[in-house]
Amino acid sequence: MDRRTLLKIGGLGLLGSGLSACGVRSTPMGRPPLRLAPVRVDPNRIIRTTVGLRPHRPAGFLLRTERLDETTVIHNYGHGGAGMSLSWGTGAMAAEMALEHDSRRAAVIGCGAAGLTAARQLQRRGFDVTIYTVDVPPNTTSNMSLAGFTPTSGLIDGDLRTPAWDAQFREAAEISYRQLQLLVGRGYGVSWIHSYALSDNEPRPRGDGGGDSEPLLPAHLRTGTRLLGPGEHPFATRYATQRTQMRIEPSIYLDALVRDVVDRGGRIVIREFTEPGELVELEEPVVVNCTGLGARDLFSDRTMVPLKGQLTVLIPQPEVNYGTFGGASVSGGGLGIHMQPRSDGIVLGGTSERGEWSLEPNREALERIVAAHRAVFSAMRI
Repeated sequence: MDRRTLLKIGGLGLLGSGLSACGVRSTPMGRPPLRLAPVRVDPNRIIRTTVGLRPHRPAGFLLRTERLDETTVIHNYGHGGAGMSLSWGTGAMAAEMALEHDSRRAAVIGCGAAGLTAARQLQRRGFDVTIYTVDVPPNTTSNMSLAGFTPTSGLIDGDLRTPAWDAQFREAAEISYRQLQLLVGRGYGVSWIHSYALSDNEPRPRGDGGGDSEPLLPAHLRTGTRLLGPGEHPFATRYATQRTQMRIEPSIYLDALVRDVVDRGGRIVIREFTEPGELVELEEPVVVNCTGLGARDLFSDRTMVPLKGQLTVLIPQPEVNYGTFGGASVSGGGLGIHMQPRSDGIVLGGTSERGEWSLEPNREALERIVAAHRAVFSAMRI
C-alpha cells in the first residue's frame, strides 16, 4: 500500500453563495411533485477537502497467480474507481485460487477495501491471515472514495476489453452485489439511497460497454430507473432520472472490516515491501497482492496510473438523503459533478485527473465543483 494515498485536508476558501426558492409546480399527471430538501452549499459549511488516487489499470483489474520460488502470489489490484464495488468478488476469486495451495496460511499485502475483503474471504475458507501494510484506515486510498455500488467507475479503457476479462468482471460484480446487500442495516455503513441524474435532454437507454458491445454490467445488477419529467421533480433541469443505488460510507465500512478481520484471528502488521523477493521471506506461503498503485513499483507494473479525485465535504444535513449527478456545466472537471450525503458530511465531487500524482487539493477545482453544486441546489424548487 503506497503512503502517497494519505489523507489531505484542504482549508481553501470560496466566494459566497446563496439559495433561492420558487413555488411548487403541479405535474402534468396531476400528481404532487417530488419534494427534496436542498443542500446548503456555503463556504462556511465546508469542513474538509480530501484527495485520493484511484489505482487505474487501463486493461482492467488484474486477477492471476504467479510463483516466486516456493511462494504463491495472487495478484488482485487495479480496480480504478470500482474497488469498493468489486472487492468482495475479486477477493472471493483470489481466495478460491489460494485454495489450490496445501497451506492454509496466507498474507495479504494492503489494507484498503481490496485487502480487507480478500482477508475476510480467505478467513471464510479456513485461512489464518496476516495483513501487511504501510497504511491502515482512515489513511488508505479507499477512505478517499465517494463509495457506492458503481462497478464500472474508472475501471477499464473500453478498447482493451476481452471476453475473458468481461467474464471475470461479471463474476466479481455478482458476488459483490449479493455480499453488499447483506451488510445493509448491520453497522457497516451500507445503505440504499435514491440518486438523481439531472439533464435537460431526455435520457435514452444505453449500455455501459461502449459502442455496440455487450453492456459490461448485466441488466439484473442495474436497479430499475424512473424518469421524471418537467413538473415531477424539484430540479431546474427538464429531466431527473431516479435510480436506487447502494451507498457505502468509507469511514464506517472500512473500520468494520478491520474489526471483522481482527475478531476472527487476523493480524495486521505495519511493513513496507520494496521488491518481490521480500515476499518470499514471509512465513506465509500464499500471498495476495492488493497493493493498488503500489504494484507499479513493487511488481514493475508500469501500466498502473493514478486517477486523482478530489472531494469537498460540507457539514452533514440529516434531511438530505438522496444523491445527484450532473445538472450544471463544469469546465475541465474530468467528469460530471456528483453529490452524496453521508453521516459524516455532504460529499461533493467531480474530478478525475489521469496521471496526476499530487495529493494537494486543487483550489481551482474546489471552487469550480462547489460553484456548480451551488447552482444546482440554489435553483431547486422547494
